[in-house]
Amino acid sequence: MSMRISTASLCLIGLICLFSSQAALAKKMYRWVDEHGNMFFSDQVPPEHVGYRRESLNEKGRVVEVTPQARTKEQLEQDRQLEALRKAQEKIIAKQQSRDQVLLSTFRSIDDMRTMLENNIKTLEIQKSVLQSNLKRFESQLAAQQKQAAADERNGKRSPKALLERIKSTEGQIQLTQAEIGKQSEKILQAKAANAADIERYKFLTQSDSGTPTAKTETAQNKMPELGLFNCDSEAQCAKAWTIARSFINTHASTGADIDTDKLIMSKAPAKDSDLSLSISRIGDGNGRQQLFLDIRCRESSLGAELCASQKVRDIRSAFRPYIESALASD
Repeated sequence: MSMRISTASLCLIGLICLFSSQAALAKKMYRWVDEHGNMFFSDQVPPEHVGYRRESLNEKGRVVEVTPQARTKEQLEQDRQLEALRKAQEKIIAKQQSRDQVLLSTFRSIDDMRTMLENNIKTLEIQKSVLQSNLKRFESQLAAQQKQAAADERNGKRSPKALLERIKSTEGQIQLTQAEIGKQSEKILQAKAANAADIERYKFLTQSDSGTPTAKTETAQNKMPELGLFNCDSEAQCAKAWTIARSFINTHASTGADIDTDKLIMSKAPAKDSDLSLSISRIGDGNGRQQLFLDIRCRESSLGAELCASQKVRDIRSAFRPYIESALASD
């Protein structure tokens, strides 16, 4: 009887050992390497090592899961800035595509476009003419009021308070009207520049001097040099283009270097109204290819906004892709 108990006990112990061994094998193992190149294997990761990239291994030693290395604060900030650039890029692309679609759907030819745009300019000039007429009327009114005040002074009389208030009011109206005329003149200049740009864009989209849409429209639309985009044909080309892009920023940015990584090159934020801050991000186009995106920032002020909307900034953005293509061709 005691022999049977001893045998049963041995069997039980064996089963316990077997189950324990299987449980140990089933327990997840981890493999990681620290910054010194030391490799570790363990079923537990010490707190001081949780930031390293690690691999989870199954009972056969195969990698079943990878936990990437923890991002530093600087890397997280760069990710945030890159995401902001991506969103800005999407807005620019969407805005340009919408504008292109309006051009192609609104006009049948360059002549149609010129006629409509010239009419818009005439409307602005008529509005300016009205303001100039008002200005002459206010100036005549002020001259009469000042003449009356001068006559009172010569006769040794004090000018009525109402007259002095009218003079002050008229002077204010003259200043406001002059300012409005200045704004209207600027509108006309901007409209003429925009009209010329729209005509050139329409020619580009239709690939025709006459402005008649052709089958090349879609291909032409994808180029969009004014977006500041360069599409890479290969990883090797993208690496060369990235170096060239860095030179482009150094040439055109008026602020010093700030960030320079494999995904983002950025100069410091603009400090003055005349500052231009440039950034270039390296991102995917959704089709497995890489593209470089140029963004230009100005100071958050009225003058900064005018600078970012100027022809100078548009020229810099449009020059980005040709600059890289020319440098690649000469390499």
